Order: sequence, then C-alpha cells, then structure tokens
Amino acid sequence: MRGRKKSTKEANAEYLQKQGGTEVAEQKKQQEQDLNQLLKVRREKLADLQANGKDPFKIVKYDVTHHSQEIKDHFDELESQTVTIAGRMMSKRVMGKASFCHVQDLEGSIQSYVARDSLGEEAYKDFKKLDVGDVIGIRGEVFRTKTGEISIHAAEVTLLSKSLQILPEKFHGLTNTDLRYRQRYVDLIMNPEVKDTFIKRSKILSAIRTYLAGEGFMEVETPMLVSNAGGAAARPFETHFNALDEDLKLRISLELYLKRLIVGGLEKVYEIGRVFRNEGLDTRHNPEFTLMELYQAYTDYHGMMDLTENLYRYVAQAVLGTTKISYNGIEMDLGKPFERITMLDAVKKYSGVDFNEIHTLEEARAAADEHHVQYEERHKKGDILNLFFEEFVEDHLIQPTFVMDHPVEISPLTKKKPENPDYVERFEFFMNGWEMANAYSELNDPIDQRERFKAQEELLAQGDEEANTTDEDFMHALELGMPPTGGIGFGIDRMCMLLTDSQAIRDVLLFPTMKSLEGVNKKNDVNNTASEAPEKNVKTESEKIDFSKVKVEPLFEEFVDFDTFSKSDFRAVKVKECVAVPMSIS
Repeated sequence: MRGRKKSTKEANAEYLQKQGGTEVAEQKKQQEQDLNQLLKVRREKLADLQANGKDPFKIVKYDVTHHSQEIKDHFDELESQTVTIAGRMMSKRVMGKASFCHVQDLEGSIQSYVARDSLGEEAYKDFKKLDVGDVIGIRGEVFRTKTGEISIHAAEVTLLSKSLQILPEKFHGLTNTDLRYRQRYVDLIMNPEVKDTFIKRSKILSAIRTYLAGEGFMEVETPMLVSNAGGAAARPFETHFNALDEDLKLRISLELYLKRLIVGGLEKVYEIGRVFRNEGLDTRHNPEFTLMELYQAYTDYHGMMDLTENLYRYVAQAVLGTTKISYNGIEMDLGKPFERITMLDAVKKYSGVDFNEIHTLEEARAAADEHHVQYEERHKKGDILNLFFEEFVEDHLIQPTFVMDHPVEISPLTKKKPENPDYVERFEFFMNGWEMANAYSELNDPIDQRERFKAQEELLAQGDEEANTTDEDFMHALELGMPPTGGIGFGIDRMCMLLTDSQAIRDVLLFPTMKSLEGVNKKNDVNNTASEAPEKNVKTESEKIDFSKVKVEPLFEEFVDFDTFSKSDFRAVKVKECVAVPMSIS
C-alpha cells in the first residue's frame, strides 16, 4: 500500500529542518575549532615568553600594598600615591599608545590606565599580548579619570601567571548551575555575589567562635573514623582500614566523644566539623556537611535555648550589621524573643489533634488514619506524634521558634521529663520551616541509657538502618559519672543559607557532592579530549527511552528548562521499586 504523497509545503519544511540541524552542527564544530585555536595561541604566547626569559611561573612572590576596594575607600589619602595591586585581568581595551584594563582581586575590581610612555615601548608590547584571565601585578599612582573613575596609572605591569584556559564570556557569565558547582573556582571568578557568600560564611564561623570563646567554651577535635557511628539516626558511610584490617565508619555526629570530655571534667566544650551521612541529596541536605555540637555541664535545655538565642543574635549583628534578616523575601527578626512551644501544643495548634487525649497506640493510629498521616507498623505513639508534627507544623515555623518536649521514642540520648516520662527535655530550633538546631538535657543515667540502646538495637534488627547500636566505651564513661549537662547541635550550613539568602545547601558549600559525569575524566570531572577505545565484547547499547513527555520537577520549573537540564548532571533510570528513606534526625 502506497503512503500519502508529501505536499510541497511539507517537503520544504522537512528540508529546512534538516538544513537547520546541519547548520547548528556546523556552527558547533566551528566554535570548537575556534576555541582550540585560541587555546593553542595562548600556549604559543607562553612558549614565546619562556624562550625570551620571561617565564611567569618562575616568579615566586609579588609584594601587594593595597586591594581594589581599599584604594576606592581611601582615595583622598591615596591620590597621587604609588600603590601595588595584583589580581586577574578581566578586561582589556587597547587604543594605540594607551590602554585600559580592569584587575579583579579579593575585594573587587579596579581600572588601570596603561600608557606606552609610562611603561616603555618593550613593556607596552608585552602588555598588549596579555589575555583576559591572566594574573598580573600593577604598580602605579592612584588618580581619577575625566569620567570620575578611580584608577591606577600604571608604571609597571608584571605577568604573574599565564591563563591557558578561556573564561566564560563576560556578558553571559557562568550561568550553568551544574557547572558552577563542579568548577567553583570559575564561579568565584565570574560571579562576585558567590565570592561574597563564602566570605560571609567564613565570617559566620569566626563570629561563632568569638562568641563561644567569650562564654568560656573550649574548641576541641574528635575522631572522624569510628568503629561505632552513633549519636544520631542516620546511615553511615563505611570504609576499611588496611593497616589494622578493620572496618570503620565515618562519623554521623560529634556527640558521644564530646560527652566523654564532659565526663573527663572539661565543663564547656564544642566542635565544628564535618560529619557524613549516607542519605539523600536535596536543597537542604548534602552527604557531608558542617555540624557544630556543644556541651555544657551543670545546665539543661533551657540554658541551651538562652545560648542559642544569644548566639544567633550575635552572629547576625556581627556579620550582617542587623538582627533582621531576609530569606527569599521573608523577613525574620532575631532581635525579638524567640517563641517557645511544646510539640504537643504545636500539633494541637496546627492540626487540631490533642495528643494529651490520645492514650494508646490504637488511638494514635486511628487519628493518623483520619488525618491521612502515613506510618509504619513499627511506629509507636510518640513516633506518630512526630509524624503529625512534620506533616502539619514545620512549614508554619517561619520566625525563630523553639519546639520543646519531644516524645521519648524519637530521643534515645535525652533525659526524661520528671513529671511526664513519656516525653524528654529536648527542643528543636526552627526558622523558615527548617530545623536549625537540636538540643537536650543530656541523659546521664547509664542504666536508662543502656535500655535505650537495647531498644535501638531492636529497631536495627527490624530493618531500621538508621538505628544506633550500643557503644560500650561510651557506656563505661557514663558509668564513671557525667554531671547534668545541656547539649546542642547546630546545622552550620543551614545557618549560612539563611544569613546569606542562599536557596540551596550547595550554594554555601564550596565543593558540594556531585555525581561523576559520563564522558569525562571521573577523577576530576574535567572533559577528557582523548577518546578511549571501548573494551572488546562489551555490550554498550542501552535501552531506548522516550523522553518526549518528560517534565521538570515543579520545584525547579522556574529555574531550568528541560533542554538545559538534559545537558547537565542527570541519569535516566528505570525504577523497579521505590522506598522512602527518611532524613536523619540530628
């Protein structure tokens, strides 16, 4: 049977489509050829410099007297004075006997006027051969141009490092989010706001340490490689220590070692360090993150609330100059007293369910069924209360709020409330609907602690991979006697997100965890131009998948279109089974 004959219009459209595809391919090929030629030219320039005894990589130091913003801020004092700056050349305009360039350093950017008569003919020729991206040093006098721009009249230009790669085009910058995270060094060069975020992060950590030092706390360091990863409900990473032929884990919290130090008589201790949890990635979770845990003898969780409130207020004022912060357009006031509410009252307030009137597991399950809260067979009454909290309450906790008195089932290391042993002296600190800190009146009864470890081991036997096991050395320390102690864990990365108005945890981690790309050198995710021959007799053809109906997750619709997404870090996976993995409880 013969098919329908195509109309002239259809045939022309098909021809134009093929031609368009061919032109795009040819343009891409031409762009690659042009790029390769530019890279070749840069290497030839370096070879020429080295042949003439001007190898920039032999320079070992350069004396810098000022930074760009410092010169601008103190122009009245520095006008006509000789200064020396160094940084990356971000632009260059050659106009015969005189040129302009902009040099970017830690504090910003400043213009330099480079004239042949000031530099000398030979040096000016060398300057004209410089490329955008080269690292240079400039010595000269500070002045203001006729257009009013504060500049440096160069008397000497020194090439300190030759850039053999090409920076992204300035107008578009580096906008590919995936590439920004993988090549943070380029991101820092091209996006000043990114550099500002990480400068603020450093100041936040410095302010925390300053405040705690003033309160008499001692900073300590504890092991990252442990035989028993306890102190939190999370799945650890596992490794093997060859020298001892012993399996070890990366720590998931800082708690148990710091408590040992309290037993040892160090009354106020804290640690800021990396912890590792083998769980999901999202805008607020990274498998390795920075945690601060702090322990103080002879106080309780009320003391920890006071410390948290004062600490956040101090850090915001020190870093931002205000206690009012804005995140995603929402203002949060750290200057006002933080709200304090029990978990029971919070659930009653936002869900209408009063767990004071629920006395049995069956009643709790009935309430969950009625309100469409999903639970598992192993969950007890306290677990279901916590599920109600997560479902109905968390999103409402925008302003600074302490949620107190959690059920004992979800708090294995916490002291019970004397008047109600079903609940513990614990609080979680919330802002923007996020858990920012988690604090306890620490459990110091070794008999009670051992019973709770046993309960955790039962959960582990039932398949809960995040349950703890008994740490016998910690139990020995506890049996020696630990004073009444207040303890708290702070999520430093989330704190940095809020104080820098960053939308994702990866925006406050210099080098976030990224999946290795295909078609690149997996050691460092840099494109590998040398193609490697596939192994013989290895089947490389994968299953064909129809992407015509693919949609971007609604959360990201405003940030990325599918064409961009498809060129970034993603994989197509046939899902055979889907099991929810809960995020850890700090």
